[in-house]
Amino acid sequence: MHAVYIHAVLVTAALAVPSASFAWGDEGHQVVASLAYKRLTPKARKAVDALLAKDADKLTAPDFTSRATWADKYRDADRNTTQVHYRATRKWHFVDIELDGGTLDDACDGRKPLPDGVAASQGPANACVVDKLVQFRKELTSPDTSVAEKTLALKFVLHLVGDLHQPLHAANHQDSGGNGVAVEIAPSNRHSNLHAYWDTDLVKKLGTTVPVAAASVAKLITPANAASWSAGGIDDWAAESNADAKKVAYNFSGEKTFVDDHDGEGEVLDATYEARALPVARRALAKASVRLANLLNDAFK
Repeated sequence: MHAVYIHAVLVTAALAVPSASFAWGDEGHQVVASLAYKRLTPKARKAVDALLAKDADKLTAPDFTSRATWADKYRDADRNTTQVHYRATRKWHFVDIELDGGTLDDACDGRKPLPDGVAASQGPANACVVDKLVQFRKELTSPDTSVAEKTLALKFVLHLVGDLHQPLHAANHQDSGGNGVAVEIAPSNRHSNLHAYWDTDLVKKLGTTVPVAAASVAKLITPANAASWSAGGIDDWAAESNADAKKVAYNFSGEKTFVDDHDGEGEVLDATYEARALPVARRALAKASVRLANLLNDAFK
């Protein structure tokens, strides 16, 4: 079990982390989307392209890959001001299943159904990423969903599928999904937190650009792997990510510790840890791309 930090350390770590640390960084989401787009059927591609072509939102570029980062931009647009978007959608990006006896039901606020007549884009604020994906998927498949709501559903799905495949978006150890675990990244001695390390550092290890990283991930998408990853549903994706967090992300066996500026103890992540973590991150991105494409192909068949 990782060290427990004093409140000041948790607050400092959270403030020091850029907004991207609450999801795969932009690069990770763009890798997932770029690979998923190639797997879309002609009918699904035509449908999503048509929706995005009519979307005048300026938070990101209008293309499929760029829109995969939109949900983070939307959440953070008023994070330092009114926090209307931030409070309404922040919890949609993760499902904090406690490693010690946690359940999906507990992490998803009792899995309350979306009230009749309420669009998925309108709440509820306490819903988890698993339930939001179910709700938005339903809107994409329904002929009764308005174009405006279907566009929002698409943009959220593009992002949230990726989020659910980041292990620390589906796990918690009373540390805000690893945000409260201070880490030192060897050999640079740079300090960060565990969540940010998985969001950005590991993705950057896959390639210096999105196309290079995507090419690395694409090597895992064999016909056999794609068929295997296509089995199961959204709840199963959460269980897999939680298992990866427990087995790998929170596995500090053999790692050294350090004392930070607030006298809190953190974990030194060295080449041994990276060797365990990097294949898991690569596989998670590959799974997400296959499953995102499958979800959209099914929705627009």
